[in-house]
Amino acid sequence: MALTVHKAYWLTLLLSLPASAFLVRLFMIQHDCGHRSYFRSRRLNDLLGHAIGMLTLTPHGYWRRAHNIHHATSGNLDKRGIGDLHVLTVREYLALSRWKRLAYRIYRSPIVLFGLGPLYLFVIKFRLPLDMLRLQLGALPSVLITNLVIAGAIIGLGFWLGFTEALMVQGPIVFMSSVAGVWLFYIQHQFEGTSWRRNGEWDFDEAAIQGSSFYDLPDVLGWLTADIGIHHIHHLSSRIPNYRLRECLRENPELQEVGRITLRDSARCVFLALWDEGAERLISFKSLSRSRSNA
Repeated sequence: MALTVHKAYWLTLLLSLPASAFLVRLFMIQHDCGHRSYFRSRRLNDLLGHAIGMLTLTPHGYWRRAHNIHHATSGNLDKRGIGDLHVLTVREYLALSRWKRLAYRIYRSPIVLFGLGPLYLFVIKFRLPLDMLRLQLGALPSVLITNLVIAGAIIGLGFWLGFTEALMVQGPIVFMSSVAGVWLFYIQHQFEGTSWRRNGEWDFDEAAIQGSSFYDLPDVLGWLTADIGIHHIHHLSSRIPNYRLRECLRENPELQEVGRITLRDSARCVFLALWDEGAERLISFKSLSRSRSNA
């Protein structure tokens, strides 16, 4: 991409597709390192996770803590807020003022969730993630060191290629890989048949199996995403490394249809935005309006 940016930018953009795909795979390896499952050695997991985090713009120490909280609270309606996408129940949404409803609808719109949101998350929020730092100051060194390395890389690329050219090379990679990352995280939990429970009824195993999807991707996409689509098994036991998930799925046929979503199915999940506690399913704003009109 650096060799073509001055001569044929269309080729630079074309090359950004595999570059973004490989960066997504690196992020998934970092994800396993966050669970300390990629290697047997805890130290090797941490070293590789921190190194990859400087490429994925994701401070490893902070992200590992936040993501492990997500695993411990996924599907628990009373413990939302860290490491997940914001979801309101129908009752909570209807209790909001008109302007707050509008703000939530904007937040849940595809252009924000899968356009502006990923850039905000990876480029801005991860530079100073105040939500987690207020709870665990131990994550601060990881954030600061990652930011320093990123700043050094930007300066180095700027002096080598020119700052505008460096943005032309790196910008498409950051955008496409961050969108892919947010989309994967979205589809792993935001599907119609997912499971959410109040704290007293919440069960870890049920939340893992019923509240996480099996995103059945073609083999190439499965490899590029390190089989993170086999998410129900991953949530059931996060110590299983990504290179064993497919084997686990084969050996447990009863899990092969649970929460299964294909690429075509996933397109229909884009507009799901509210948890209907009565029907125990995610619904769209359009479905809510229709049900209220009928009532």
